[in-house]
Amino acid sequence: MAIRVGINGFGRIGRLVVRVAQNDPQVQIVAVNDLVPADNLGYLFKYDTVHGPFKGKVSTSESAITIDGREVRCLAEKDPANLPWKDLKVDYVIESTGLFTTREDCGKHLKAGAKRAIISAPAKDKDIPTFVMGVNEDKYNPGADTIVSNASCTTNCLAPLTKVIFDTFGIEEGLMTTVHSITATQKTADGPSKKDWRGGRAASYNIIPSSTGAAKAVTLCIPELKGKLTGMAFRVPTLNVSAVDLTVRTAKEASLDKILAAIKQAAEGRMKGILGYTDEEVVSSDFIGCPLSSIYDHKASIELNSRFFKLVSWYDNEYGYSCRVVDLIKFMAKKDGLV
Repeated sequence: MAIRVGINGFGRIGRLVVRVAQNDPQVQIVAVNDLVPADNLGYLFKYDTVHGPFKGKVSTSESAITIDGREVRCLAEKDPANLPWKDLKVDYVIESTGLFTTREDCGKHLKAGAKRAIISAPAKDKDIPTFVMGVNEDKYNPGADTIVSNASCTTNCLAPLTKVIFDTFGIEEGLMTTVHSITATQKTADGPSKKDWRGGRAASYNIIPSSTGAAKAVTLCIPELKGKLTGMAFRVPTLNVSAVDLTVRTAKEASLDKILAAIKQAAEGRMKGILGYTDEEVVSSDFIGCPLSSIYDHKASIELNSRFFKLVSWYDNEYGYSCRVVDLIKFMAKKDGLV
């Protein structure tokens, strides 16, 4: 039996999660909740500037989108507590509005009848566990973890790379910079931004320094790194694909070749399908549609000495992350005994 999934918020991640799920017989998207009319949602799902048109058949009615013959109900509830998850027999809800990231707010999905809720963003409450596939998903507790966070796209790129380095060579300290593509929250033209004035500047014309909690969030998955890792972001005028620059001091002596060997071993073992590597002359657009969380770029990485390195890893911050959301649901469902 397929896992029945509802989505709250049909934005970039919500729509790409549906694309990913369409190719997976274990997952059935039952309904999406968004205040945008169904015909507009269907249009946005079918036509995508970055990822191209959906290759299957899409049609809409007043209350549903039909994708390759599968009907997906379209709901328009402001309050998640009023959603008909129970009537729709929804097992898992993906909370992808970016608005309901506390236990109290996201818990409304459970009150509405869902068994579990997965936040596709960092959670605001510390007691909500954060899971990154390939890093700490084995810590999932079916008896207690009814609301979980899939972390951010950047944490999903950084954490697997960091874990390999930490497990193999140890880490004394590290700084992370993400060169991050535009997201929907940015401005098309200069405008006011209460908390982050630079974030209010035109996205398509500027490189914008910004804060990010992605590096610190890694410590939620690898507690031993608490106080040893932090970072920042540069928002750049590209539509998709981002890069992590991890500058790290290792505890043991290493080399770029040894680091590559460790990454290859992980990529072909426990982190297969999550971590990758390349030694080709690639650029960002080469990774559009890549399902991996993190692709280590050996040629772009540099070594100062045997314990100090700058490591570069690419990620499709939209599609790759959406693949992990689906993977986390499938992992949880297996642990929960649904599949």
